[in-house]
Amino acid sequence: MIEVYTDGASSGNPGASGIGIYIKQGEKHQTFSIPIGHYSNHEAEFLAVLNALKICRDQFPGQILSFRSDSKAVVDVLEKEYTKNPKFIPFLEEALEEIRHFPYFFIKWIPEKQNKVADKLAREAIHKES
Repeated sequence: MIEVYTDGASSGNPGASGIGIYIKQGEKHQTFSIPIGHYSNHEAEFLAVLNALKICRDQFPGQILSFRSDSKAVVDVLEKEYTKNPKFIPFLEEALEEIRHFPYFFIKWIPEKQNKVADKLAREAIHKES
């Protein structure tokens, strides 16, 4: 099973944004700190999950994925596979398309203090863009 921690950060809402992705596979781990342009914080959180799914599709095809995020909005939308928010619908649709490539996908909300690595990576990404 692949464990994936994601976080999005924005300087301003919307503002310069970045995403952080921390992937654990047993004893191995990978980190990604990616500037993404100008987005709201929620959009950055969704983009973190989407980018992580694409990385997993490329590097871990057919694996079981266990995602963790400190964004209740993102976790709720993906767990329910539904949102009333028109801004979130394209993110949900793209995520569901990516998730279909994996036999099992789990996502769990975690407190910010348990997501420090992804948070640090997301904040670093904001500064890479500046």
